[in-house]
Amino acid sequence: MNALSPKIQNQIAMLQQMQQQMQTIGGQKAQYEMAVREAKRAIEELSDVAEDAPVFLSVGTVMMEKKKDAVLTTLNDKIETLELRIKSLEKQEGMLSGKFEQLQAQVKQALEGKAPGAA
Repeated sequence: MNALSPKIQNQIAMLQQMQQQMQTIGGQKAQYEMAVREAKRAIEELSDVAEDAPVFLSVGTVMMEKKKDAVLTTLNDKIETLELRIKSLEKQEGMLSGKFEQLQAQVKQALEGKAPGAA
């Protein structure tokens, strides 16, 4: 690694950093997708519940009795918010991936150019 120029070393460090960011984004996206699936499953289960049946909503460490309509609204709002976050993460992921590939190509080109004695 000492034979590499400081510029190439810096680019490699940036690649590693971008890779870590992409992994973090992927993890967050997976968590949000799981939360969306759970909320959709809860909505499915509520479709079989009578309108006047007691329904409970978990708020932090407390369970609160709510009307079915209020719980459905809360779940749908949660899904909408999570899907927006997922789209935002996908956009970040795409931009980061593009930058990663571009930088990776530059590093590869610099390393290949260095072998014959150029750059």
